[in-house]
Amino acid sequence: MLQYYSPSLTAYKRLPTREVKVGDLLLGNGHPIRIQTMTTTDTMDTDATVAQTIRCIQAGAELVRITAPSKKEAENLAIIKEKVRAAGYTTPLVADIHFTPNAAEIAARIVEKVRVNPGNYIDKKKFDFIEYSDAAYAAEIDRIRERFTPLVKICKEYGTAMRIGTNHGSLSDRIMSRYGDTPIGMVESAMEFLRIARAESYHQIILSMKSSNPQVMVQAYRLLVKQMEEEFGECYPLHLGVTEAGDGEDGRIKSAIGIGTLLEDGIGDTIRVSLTEDPEFEIPVCKDIVNRYTDRAHHASIQPIGNDAKISLPYDPFTYKRRNTTTVTNIGAHHVPVVVADFRSAQTIQHQDLQSIGYRYDEATDKWNISDGAADYIYTADKVLNFALPGTLQVICDYNIWLEAGDKGKYHPLLEATEYVNVTDFPAFHFVFADANSDWKFLNTLLDKIEQHTGAVLCIDSSNAHRMASIRRLLIELQNRQIVCPVIIATDTPCKTIDEQLIDLATNTGGLLLDGFGDGIWLWNHADTMHHLKITGRTYLEVKDNQQFLNNTAFSILQASRTRISKTEYISCPSCGRTLFDLQETTAKIRNATNHLKGVKIAIMGCIVNGPGEMADADFGYVGSGPGKITLYKGKEVVKRNVPSEIAVNELIELLKENEAWIEPANA
Repeated sequence: MLQYYSPSLTAYKRLPTREVKVGDLLLGNGHPIRIQTMTTTDTMDTDATVAQTIRCIQAGAELVRITAPSKKEAENLAIIKEKVRAAGYTTPLVADIHFTPNAAEIAARIVEKVRVNPGNYIDKKKFDFIEYSDAAYAAEIDRIRERFTPLVKICKEYGTAMRIGTNHGSLSDRIMSRYGDTPIGMVESAMEFLRIARAESYHQIILSMKSSNPQVMVQAYRLLVKQMEEEFGECYPLHLGVTEAGDGEDGRIKSAIGIGTLLEDGIGDTIRVSLTEDPEFEIPVCKDIVNRYTDRAHHASIQPIGNDAKISLPYDPFTYKRRNTTTVTNIGAHHVPVVVADFRSAQTIQHQDLQSIGYRYDEATDKWNISDGAADYIYTADKVLNFALPGTLQVICDYNIWLEAGDKGKYHPLLEATEYVNVTDFPAFHFVFADANSDWKFLNTLLDKIEQHTGAVLCIDSSNAHRMASIRRLLIELQNRQIVCPVIIATDTPCKTIDEQLIDLATNTGGLLLDGFGDGIWLWNHADTMHHLKITGRTYLEVKDNQQFLNNTAFSILQASRTRISKTEYISCPSCGRTLFDLQETTAKIRNATNHLKGVKIAIMGCIVNGPGEMADADFGYVGSGPGKITLYKGKEVVKRNVPSEIAVNELIELLKENEAWIEPANA
């Protein structure tokens, strides 16, 4: 019996799923979480595709997907497979199919797995709203059954596995008309195809619910698990991924939040991190995510929830609603989550050090320039600053330092939980730091006192190896007891590489934010390890300023979880053989031209498959429509067609200006 959507929300357990065989590789049923990627070469360029496939395998990919948009590419998979096998590699190959059932039927006879998108495999997407009667809707399902069943039978005959891969942005007009642009619509889109396959006694199926919005993605996977369990009494393996995650830190953070939130609760059998980078660079990120769960089951016990306890879940995990809290100055209730910058390890703090967290002091004018990504609080530990602070920045310091601080309006005490329960001399506005892994009797004593003080802000971390679940359990206790103090999610990371740190910090905080928890975020690491760190293969992400790294990471986590928007958001596909321009180069150009447009969402899509559908909630879109040609979108509406690629970025800027979404950059 599942607890809401997973075997346990407190004891790490993998979701039991059917075993699926892909070539010689086994997925689901407790097998290791498998890592995969997708080639970016033209499938008709056989040698380039073979070479890139081999590089991906050598990097650690356990499955490699190759696009097959038409019959000729599907047929060429036979030659590609033959050359990969001749080179000594037995890694399963996957054909990626969207609009062409005939191509899928060819590929299913060649490769070990095919991926179909139920939103455009048979259904159409023209952004039309059609009122369907029940009879008309049933007739459409019959039409899908007639067209999809031949592929099912071929897969069954040839022992080919299949992924039914729903994408949020490419739900068909039929699904959109009945269910809307919702996670439940995504689930039903996949379930229609799964029911047809089951009727043919075909079970070699993996499912996915991808979205560029981690919140939508997580809700859809949870609902899918719940629906399969209720309807079939069993679950099929799940392929996890955030589609069009982008590149650099943002792509890694968004992927970690979406994928990691589900893996924390044991959901997921194979993952792909969709970065706008060469596919072999995706593999180390996948490994860093998966490695977090190799020994996760051996963690300190956490107070149970659900079937094994009298404690119920006080929130709906299938819809987003922020936890109700009081307001303490600028924290909680309707305020966006705050960011705390951690300067505990700094020997001294000067005004120039604040530039790393968004505050630049101009000596000539004696004024502070404050960026959109400026931290709200600075934790100084045992230090009092010797200069005047910017008007918006406030200081958190240790309780004994606060007692001696002169400016009680700017300085606020932080009390350790053990200290707090015994101290009475503190101001109305104060911070309390608690370890969610503490003795539960002590935590209840702490909460009793917190409940008495309307100016308390609780900062929660956990020393438990299953950190996110441990913090969530204490937050659930707060909610069940109707204690409405604001909460700052605090976490450090022991990881040694930037990739690992981004993933660790994003997963431990982002999963809680997606469930509506958290009125602030406070990150720190071990700064002495940071000077030499860089993401494998991408030296531009080398960390030179640890404070800036942590501050940027905090704001990127809030942005990816859609809880605080502080910068431009890019929804960028990872490229594949369908891409009609240099996606990495173009993404960099668009980012350089538009990265000052706070809150604007821009989609950069390589082709029409990843076009208006996949950029589901983008404000503007830049989509390849032919060799050297770009189509520009406002929302889902075509504004300019067949724009030459050499002027398309300038035309995008003009489109932004026409729609009053453009401001001139500060340094223009």
